[in-house]
Amino acid sequence: MTDTTNNRPTERRKLDHIKINLEQDVQFPNLTTGLEHYRFIHEALPELDINEIDTSVTVFGKRLTTPVLISSMTGGTVEAQQINKNLAQAAQQMGIAMGLGSQRAAVEHPELISTYAVRDVAPDILLFANVGAVQLNYGYGVDQCRRAVEMVAADALILHFNTMQEAVQPEGDGNFKDLLPKIADVVKRVGVPVIAKEVGWGFSERSARLLASVGVAAIDVAGSGGTSWSEVEYHRAPTAFHARVARSFADWGIPTADSIQYVKKAAPKLTIIASGGLRDGIDVAKCIALGATLGGMAGPFLKAATVSVEEVVNVIREMDRQIRVAMFGAAVADIATLQKTPMLRVE
Repeated sequence: MTDTTNNRPTERRKLDHIKINLEQDVQFPNLTTGLEHYRFIHEALPELDINEIDTSVTVFGKRLTTPVLISSMTGGTVEAQQINKNLAQAAQQMGIAMGLGSQRAAVEHPELISTYAVRDVAPDILLFANVGAVQLNYGYGVDQCRRAVEMVAADALILHFNTMQEAVQPEGDGNFKDLLPKIADVVKRVGVPVIAKEVGWGFSERSARLLASVGVAAIDVAGSGGTSWSEVEYHRAPTAFHARVARSFADWGIPTADSIQYVKKAAPKLTIIASGGLRDGIDVAKCIALGATLGGMAGPFLKAATVSVEEVVNVIREMDRQIRVAMFGAAVADIATLQKTPMLRVE
């Protein structure tokens, strides 16, 4: 098969990202999610039947069987097509939500739409389209955002924020100036809920307040403690100069646990999605107790999706059981109660 990726730099970059995430250690070297500092209060007498615990949650009008999101990862390459299909089939089977990777490649090269299209195997899932927020300063507008939504029949649109990744990429788009009015226009006119999503450095209280002020429907905190995208860019840096700059920011960011609380303080009624270094269902449960509605993961799902649909289903089943057992141990009957459950702060 002819390699056409050299003619499409965005596609080449996406393929690099898949390979680096699968083959290299790109975790934050020292910074953690902060979730290790929180513990549920164990209840020896929960007065519950574990099989009657309700882990379901409704987001944007769709009911999920468990509060789990397959976080945005990929698309735009032949390799990504099967990964996305496997993820979506598993999400359909298990009744959870899924985000797609950045769709810039398909907006600019419609022949790549098939690498994102999953509705044929997942007609019912809560599905998020995805465009980089900074592209609103590089020729994108409501039309391109609508195209991203329509090409995959998405229920909502993610605008992702990746300032540090763009800043350390030699080819990065670093003009984030005057974005807020453009985000407001997309929110008003795109026709679906808009989610503001970080990619691994978290949202501060200030940023959350600004985004809430223009009407975003949800914020995915994507805090630090999981994949460090400056580390990813370190591994694909073309020169020693770019590699050193990227690596120096390996531990930059706001831990996921802190970012959830910043967003909750800034916008108490906003739907919060927690991602960034979550490892299992216990982490998801902790995030919900801190104020989130869903917990998202990428890395474990990506590795499973390169194997089979069944492997992805197994990861989801394990997470759902962990959430259920954590709720049982904390005497929590449903997600609404979990969101109000106090935890111990430990050092």
